[in-house]
Parts: sequence; C-alpha cells; structure tokens
Amino acid sequence: MPTPAPGHTPRPEPEPHRARRAAESFGADPGRYDRVRPRYPDALVNAIVAASPGPEVLDVGMGTGIAARQFQAAGCRVLGVEVDARMAGWARQQGLDVEVAAFEAWDPAGRTFDAVVSGQAWHWVDPVAGAAKAAEALRPGGRLAVFWNVGRPQPGLAAAFGAVYRRVLPDSPSSRWWTAGSSGGYAVLCAKAADGMRETGAFGDPEQWRFDWQRTYTRDEWLDLVPTAGDHSQFPPAELAEVLAGVGAAIDAVGGSFTVHYDADVVIATRTDA
Repeated sequence: MPTPAPGHTPRPEPEPHRARRAAESFGADPGRYDRVRPRYPDALVNAIVAASPGPEVLDVGMGTGIAARQFQAAGCRVLGVEVDARMAGWARQQGLDVEVAAFEAWDPAGRTFDAVVSGQAWHWVDPVAGAAKAAEALRPGGRLAVFWNVGRPQPGLAAAFGAVYRRVLPDSPSSRWWTAGSSGGYAVLCAKAADGMRETGAFGDPEQWRFDWQRTYTRDEWLDLVPTAGDHSQFPPAELAEVLAGVGAAIDAVGGSFTVHYDADVVIATRTDA
C-alpha cells in the first residue's frame, strides 16, 4: 500500500455527518449530478419494496431524486427530505415532493411511512440521531434501508487514480479513499449505520444485503462524474483541473475506457412495536 511522503502528516478527517460544508455542497451543479451519478439495481429497489409493509416511502437525502424516481417506478409514493435547497429545487422540477431540512431536525408532523430509505447519503446523517428520527417516522413493521454504490475499477487503474490524488491533494478525503480502497471505507459506513440502528433500541437486528452490477465508462464519462464526489466541490479550480488531467491520462493509458464493478450494499432493519 502506498504511504505518505516522508515528513507528511495527514490531517485528521472529521466524521462525515459533522462535515456540514461538504454535506451541503452537492447542489452546486445539480444537473450534472443527476445526469452522471449511477442509479441503483432494480433488484435492490424491488427487494426493499417487497420487504416493506406498504408503498409510503420517505427518502432521506433525496438529492435530485435518483433513488426516489426508481421507487416511484416500483409503485411507491415518495416524500423526500433534503438539506440542500438547490438539490431540492431540482427534484421538485422533476415532479417530486421534497422538504428542505437536515434530517435530524426534520419534523414528521405526525406522518408515518412504510419505509425510510437513503441512497448514497446516510453517512451525512448522524447515525444514531438519524436512526431515532427514522423510527419516529416509521410505522411498526416498517423498514429503514440505507444503501451505497461501492465502485471498484481494476486494481492497476485504482492505484493510478490514488497516485494522482496523493500528488495533487494529499490531504483530501479522496486521496485517503483511493489509497485505502473504497470497499473498506464503505464497510465502515455500513457498520456505523447498523450500530446506530441498534443503539436506538427501536429496530430489530440489522441485515446486510449486497447486489452486484457493473458499468463501463469512457474517459469523458468518468471525468464528467468525478467532480460530483463529496469533497471535489471544495478543491481549488487549478487543483481540480490537475486531478482531472491526471485521471484522464490514467484512463487513456488503459485504452480510453474501463469497467467499474459495483457492489450496492444495503443495511436494513425493521421498526419494532416497542
């Protein structure tokens, strides 16, 4: 595994849900986000719908409505909660119903749901306070299901991406992410989500599901996706341009396209009667 340069001490990284600036930064370009972010396997959506007692769904961190539209297509009625007003505005333009709030502070106002879901967003929510809020909004027997797409390019290309970030922005979360490997990072997020559900005492024992899929990206498609990553909106423009140039050169070196193998990881628990 690559190591930091001699004399370089990485800065400690805050818990994601405490990094409010990053959590509220995705609306800088909602059109790009909606266009390039990967969807979720239909099997994942269908499994959550089948496990839930009814069609009323609350989508936490709705963003532009990527997951919400998939749940609608599966026959659900979806309400979103989104902290970024720009993202919420985009979702409304797509015909979605969304309220602007940090989920921990959101008021269900007596409404209850059959499922609370969160795609690629639960790490921006306090795992204990968020699970408690979800329990408040769920009917007994309802499901809390949080999920992430975990992408794994071929090992040599992942290492080349990591080298670019370590050279240009060695203290960035993305540098640490590519160095450590994304699968390990998401395993931590899943474990924290499950622990938060257990700590509330309002859920049965969480289950973990996995759905495998893959997608091939061209160089231009990947470079369109890269700026939507969590910390990239905070990169200085010159450094972001240098990252994109380096990543593009790495993709060119493997023929201009590559396949990402995705694990769609789900942590799901049932609201108890207590």
